[in-house]
Amino acid sequence: MAVFENLHSVRLAGRSLLCLCLCLGFLGSPAAFALETVVLIPEDRADWRPSSLFAFLRAGHNFNERAVVVETSPEGAGLDLFYVRSNFQKRYEQAESPARVLLPRRVDAGPRDSVTIRAFLEGYRQKEVSIRVQSKQDRVVIELDPLPNQLVAASHVYLAGRADLVFLTKEALSLRVQEGEDNFNVILAETAQDSAVATSVASFESPLVEGVEALQLGEDLLVRVRTRPGVKAGYELRSRQTRDELRDLYRYSVELVPADGGVEAVQRARSALARLGPADVTGCASRLDKVLRDGLEPAALSRALSPRGAFTDPYLRAAMKRLGELSPGQQIAMLDGTVYSGGSQLELAAAMSQPADARGLLALLHAFVVQLEPGPYQAATFGGLIAPEEPPEKFEALLVEATVAASSCRAGTSASRGS
Repeated sequence: MAVFENLHSVRLAGRSLLCLCLCLGFLGSPAAFALETVVLIPEDRADWRPSSLFAFLRAGHNFNERAVVVETSPEGAGLDLFYVRSNFQKRYEQAESPARVLLPRRVDAGPRDSVTIRAFLEGYRQKEVSIRVQSKQDRVVIELDPLPNQLVAASHVYLAGRADLVFLTKEALSLRVQEGEDNFNVILAETAQDSAVATSVASFESPLVEGVEALQLGEDLLVRVRTRPGVKAGYELRSRQTRDELRDLYRYSVELVPADGGVEAVQRARSALARLGPADVTGCASRLDKVLRDGLEPAALSRALSPRGAFTDPYLRAAMKRLGELSPGQQIAMLDGTVYSGGSQLELAAAMSQPADARGLLALLHAFVVQLEPGPYQAATFGGLIAPEEPPEKFEALLVEATVAASSCRAGTSASRGS
């Protein structure tokens, strides 16, 4: 009796295992999921032809419902579906992969009837395939290739009435600029964008730029730049390409340059630097300098402050010279303990070769921006100068922390003097 009970248990276990395998096999097949169904059947049948007399010989093949499952890798690609008969488009539909496409029965289709499937997905090359309606093929898998280039970082720098939009890409690209009345478009051919870059670009704003939007249009990346009303009338657009050798990236910039060269803005900048005093680089100002330096990545800070052919280079050199004039004993102290004489052109050039290590320079640049750019864009201007690739909200939080540290220092100093 025990033998029969054991045999019965084995049979039950076998049946359960079989059901489990069948379920897993079913779930692993595309038919297990509710696919989007698209009807791609023309209103009229193909013309009658003598071969139709023999269609009954393969009744199951010719008279059964005809459908094709279309998949893409990766999934979620947009699909353009064209039904073509004798080189004429008879029907057009759109769908999203994976999709089930209903076609006319093979007996109702002509030998030249075909379906063209065009798949497209952001960040990937568009691909097109075609199949015959009368063929045996009932499944199409389209492998999408990534775009050859990618926008890995972008920045917006504004200072003294001039602005620069910078794009960093992995490969060399073809860049086109289209100008409008109060806007311009930058088109990066065959380039995809990183999601973090899209968020960063959307936050770009300055006295010249009202807003920036990045859109993926097929295989090209379109960057729309809206300028403030009337700005374009007095400005010119200039584009430039350089190479970031250390990071193996290509650097493209589009500058908004005043038509008169910005003579007045340069004079305002010189006056702002001249108004700075020792208190802007020493004492409590050093607290602001330290908090900023500790909160920024050293390599990124060095890239922002080192000469690279940008329009901000002359201002940074002038700031370093002013730092030498305002520092105690006209000596520029570096983080490693090295001291350079601000009165020596040779030693000043040595300090400028490593500006991120110059103590007090960040505090001086902050005071310079406050003097030069009164208004709501001070934080964005300062951030574009020393941390152009940092997310704006993150940099603004760091600047608030640094400003509070300097203010607390001044309040403590005043209280000790009063007592």
